[in-house]
Amino acid sequence: MTDKKLVANEILDRLLILHPQPVCELNFRTPFELLVAVILSAQCTDKRVNEVTKTLFEKYNTPEDFANIDIHELERLIYSCGFYKNKAANIVKAATDILVRYGGKVPSTVDELTTLAGVGRKTANVVYAVAFGGQAMAVDTHVLRLANRIGFVKTDKPEVAEKALMQAIPENRWTEAHHLLIHHGRYTCKSRSPECDKCNICEFCDYFEEISGK
Repeated sequence: MTDKKLVANEILDRLLILHPQPVCELNFRTPFELLVAVILSAQCTDKRVNEVTKTLFEKYNTPEDFANIDIHELERLIYSCGFYKNKAANIVKAATDILVRYGGKVPSTVDELTTLAGVGRKTANVVYAVAFGGQAMAVDTHVLRLANRIGFVKTDKPEVAEKALMQAIPENRWTEAHHLLIHHGRYTCKSRSPECDKCNICEFCDYFEEISGK
């Protein structure tokens, strides 16, 4: 194991102390519900998405439901998630693709998932990891911010960060690392006011070194 991976393991082990059971915080019962929830979560909080899907999934929860839904009804139901017109269109197209090309079942590989409307690598990686138990490094705003602050990468491009993190972190911990970085970014290493006094990985953090003048 390379020195880089040893350091990554130490960082992850320490983060596990702060966040003992890091899991996806979106509520879902099926891979398709997760797919819809992740599409809705773009530039929206998981808390808001869960509020929306609690009502949405009571009435609509299968590819058939969303392929045949009135688009204006869907827009109304998901309005508070933001970008509701694009998200509604993508959900309907993705549902239709799943019916036509995948026999009504959500595809279980990243390559297949990214062929669906509105599904980029982040969404595909989340669904692959969470719904199907794969190892994937999904890069959202939290992961990207922490990857830069800690020093894994120096980039604002998610795809570049994904490759760098996959090289730095042992493959059997990619999904765990994704969840740990999200939780740490959401609850400790916040965007505007990081709580460095509550963080146990400061000695590995480029950002902390910079702001503390060490």
